[in-house]
Amino acid sequence: MHSQLLRIIEQRSLTARFQPIVDMQNGDIIGYEGLIRGPSDSSLHAPINLFKAAADHNLTVTIEHLCRKVVLEQFSAQKLPGKIFLNVSPESLIQRDTRYGETLDTVHQLGISPERVIIELTEYQPTHDYGLLCDAVMHYREMGFEIAIDDLGEGFSSLRLWSELKPDYVKIDMHFIQGIDLDPVKAQFVRSIQSIAEKSGTKVIAEGIETQAELIAVRDLGVACGQGYHIARPHPAPAKMISAEVIKLLSSDQQLMFKRHAGGVEQMTAVEKILKTCPTVPSTMLNNQVDDIFLQNPRLQILPVVDNGIPVGIINRYHMIDRFARPYQRELYGKKSCKVFMDAHAVVVDKNTSMQDVSHIIVEANPEHLINGIIITDQGQYIGICTGPDLMREITQMQITAARYANPLTQLPGNVPINEHIDHLLRKQQNFSACYCDLDHFKPFNDVYGYRRGDDIIQMTSEILKQHCDPQLDFIGHIGGDDFIILFRSEDWEQRCQDILQNFAASIGDFYSNDDRERGGYLSEDRQGKKVFYPLVSLSLGVVKSRANKFYSHHQISIAASEAKKQAKKIHGNSLFIDRRSELDLIIS
Repeated sequence: MHSQLLRIIEQRSLTARFQPIVDMQNGDIIGYEGLIRGPSDSSLHAPINLFKAAADHNLTVTIEHLCRKVVLEQFSAQKLPGKIFLNVSPESLIQRDTRYGETLDTVHQLGISPERVIIELTEYQPTHDYGLLCDAVMHYREMGFEIAIDDLGEGFSSLRLWSELKPDYVKIDMHFIQGIDLDPVKAQFVRSIQSIAEKSGTKVIAEGIETQAELIAVRDLGVACGQGYHIARPHPAPAKMISAEVIKLLSSDQQLMFKRHAGGVEQMTAVEKILKTCPTVPSTMLNNQVDDIFLQNPRLQILPVVDNGIPVGIINRYHMIDRFARPYQRELYGKKSCKVFMDAHAVVVDKNTSMQDVSHIIVEANPEHLINGIIITDQGQYIGICTGPDLMREITQMQITAARYANPLTQLPGNVPINEHIDHLLRKQQNFSACYCDLDHFKPFNDVYGYRRGDDIIQMTSEILKQHCDPQLDFIGHIGGDDFIILFRSEDWEQRCQDILQNFAASIGDFYSNDDRERGGYLSEDRQGKKVFYPLVSLSLGVVKSRANKFYSHHQISIAASEAKKQAKKIHGNSLFIDRRSELDLIIS
């Protein structure tokens, strides 16, 4: 290994890959992170192996210097726009021989302005000498370089580094970004970091954005910059602009809203999320050799059989052990191709297949595939597997999440996402109209016609609200029972409310008997046992307009909308009440 490292240093056999970092508001590329790869035919190709080997042989600083030069040279040669983020360990930064302008000399020789170079501190080991590190950082700043801290929230002391070094950029670790659209704890963490950054003059970069939902969530939280596979993958010759699709998404009015169709959460998550890598074998390998691999790896349950990157089957550990345990089986098959014991009908799915679809495929094919596992491909090429237990665990967790955040009857967002969305609109200072929707005389209807029929009315109401809202602008939530809320950003929201009431009035009669419909109501007992005539169920809408500096939290909006709803319920029949006080406040001011 030591000789391999020396050969890499002598021959400079490293290559750079560049991943764009973009402005989350308009999609402009602000710069690239320079990543490094070792020789493609070497075990040191992966950077984690390269730097571990360098650390084991006391060559970390030498390898890092070479990496910096290679990245800067290839960045300059390709005339890439914006800034270049150089990964530097604190250990390398505080070495005395790095503090006399070696990086600056390289930058000047290549014609790159130092203001375009970001020293990105990566923390593989704990930092103890903060004084020395601060001195080193100050030295680089005096030369014109900017400073970034990598993996905020993951390292040994990244929060203290932020406080001590006052960096120009902080990069939030991908753990807090992946799944942020489904995890309010992660969203709150990023929101807190963003708040600190705004007060300290630091720009935040969200790493590991891998889905459209994560991209929208990060943008809506006000994070300045983003980086990840959904934006662009690392590449030796990266594009100088990101895709039109990503730019359109970043500049659109689309906001992160809970999926309204049943099973929406499951549909959003691809099977790639639970992908695992494991050893593979070619179909030409003998059964005795496969058995040896299982013996050497007691935890290995399955072995994918792959020929030239194409998966052809799976060998199950227990199936092979069972066959070899029978009389004369090892003698008969030990020196034959492993295809003899291979399941040639293994489930193979693309990495973008949803977990819900994968579970349906397994059930329809053969539940035994849950034991063998599922092969995952990328454009037909093998990339890994997922196990049955992992798949079931993930689907169960998604169902739990869906139950917490969506009303099970209508699949509309529940109270948590409703409150989060209101707070988001208030933070963004976007004008909207909160419409509280409530059914009148609904409880006695349940008493007479039954709760199942009552559920039918709630579902009908849900569908009517959806029909008259713009899915790109308006947000519909189900507070619970027969209460809904709409957060209108459509300018014609008042006409939409009138259309909702008209549609509801035309549809509600279908839920009554002919006699009750003709009478316009029905007799039922009140709580004191007296016969009372109740009119047909009607819909009351109470609307309050949010304006800048009037409301500051979802609690205030909730109280104001509830008051408007109470006023609407005082009006007989299907009714709309609009709280005009916010308009009067504007006129007076």
